[in-house]
Amino acid sequence: MTVNASDAPKNHRPVVDLDDVDRAIVESLASDARLTNAEIAARVGVAASTAHARTRSLVDRGVITGFHASVDQRVAGAGLQAIVHVTLRPGSRHESITEFAHEVRGLPQVIQMFFLGGSDDFLIHIAVADSSEVRTFVVEHLSAQRSVASTRTSIIFDYHRNRVAAPFH
Repeated sequence: MTVNASDAPKNHRPVVDLDDVDRAIVESLASDARLTNAEIAARVGVAASTAHARTRSLVDRGVITGFHASVDQRVAGAGLQAIVHVTLRPGSRHESITEFAHEVRGLPQVIQMFFLGGSDDFLIHIAVADSSEVRTFVVEHLSAQRSVASTRTSIIFDYHRNRVAAPFH
């Protein structure tokens, strides 16, 4: 089977070659996105102007897709986090998946949402104030949708995040 470039997904970007300086800049910014160009330059061992140009290039080439703040959900009033596993009903899967993802991804309780292959269709990472809000979220926003066959909820006791990943498109 031959695949033409025009058949590739529109948001697909080719893999970009990164040299050691690019990788060091990415690692530095992944650990602290607030670094100045001078701080990046000192860590990487290049001039500040080079660090600036390389960082801009990494953004332009789609390697760096944003700069993020890490929010302490407890301090923000949403100290209980959970992962909700969602399985959709069989049937018109494409429409169900698209509609479900559109409805859920914008909810304020949702920190991350993963579309999966396997026994679950989605994993949804939420942050809420307490267990009653977990229940409300699952009952009102998930189980109430016609396309949802089942949900399973796991409370998060602790987690460690190595990086912030860009969304798949």
